[in-house]
Amino acid sequence: MTAPAVRRSARREWGPLYRTVREALVARKWRAIPMTLGAVALTSVFQIVQNQPWGFQPVQNLGSVRAADPLWLALLRTPLSLFVPALDLPVWGALAQILLVFGIAEICIGWWRTLLIGYVATVAGTTYARIGLALSPEHPFGLPLSDRIVNDTGPSAAVVGLAMYVCWRYRAYLTGALVVLAMIVEVLVKNNLAGKEHLAAIAAVMALCAVRAKWGPQRSREPLGTHRPPPPPPPPPGGGAGRTVSG
Repeated sequence: MTAPAVRRSARREWGPLYRTVREALVARKWRAIPMTLGAVALTSVFQIVQNQPWGFQPVQNLGSVRAADPLWLALLRTPLSLFVPALDLPVWGALAQILLVFGIAEICIGWWRTLLIGYVATVAGTTYARIGLALSPEHPFGLPLSDRIVNDTGPSAAVVGLAMYVCWRYRAYLTGALVVLAMIVEVLVKNNLAGKEHLAAIAAVMALCAVRAKWGPQRSREPLGTHRPPPPPPPPPGGGAGRTVSG
């Protein structure tokens, strides 16, 4: 493939998304992503608090989800679990994921859709964990009993789900396919709870996209998160201001 063809393909894949994000950031700067900045701040606070001798258990009580917990308790904690950094991963990774993916999603689809889709993706992962434990460990989708007590926190499932939704809405199909491929490779390499939850999140968001495509409004590449200024009023009839006649 020649260089001009590559550039054309890149413009088709990422051009509308890039323009949407760039225009919002140029016009409003950090004010374009207030929810994302709040999420970064909340995640940072949780990280600081849970590393204090007195703070670990309160953070776990607020946002730690485990398959061994009652379902009602897990659902109650799930919204905050998105912003509790995983204990076995560096916090900068969670902050970078939130800032980049949540920020792009907030600009493109709005803050409340970003939170809703992130929540759907996270709940899908949490639900899968319970289904996987009900299956035998030998089942392709089964999980070992040791995963019952794994702390299931962090934004990764929400990030994967949001990436898929934004790619679908802006028709960046190649990028979406690469996200799916990366998650499949993750499961093949690590075969852990987090990787399989990411696949469950992708499946839930793809189902949501299919439902919206069939019964929702027509899809467009116009940003839902920011409102463009109204167009200027049309010029008055006659092409200009009226002339006054002096006597």
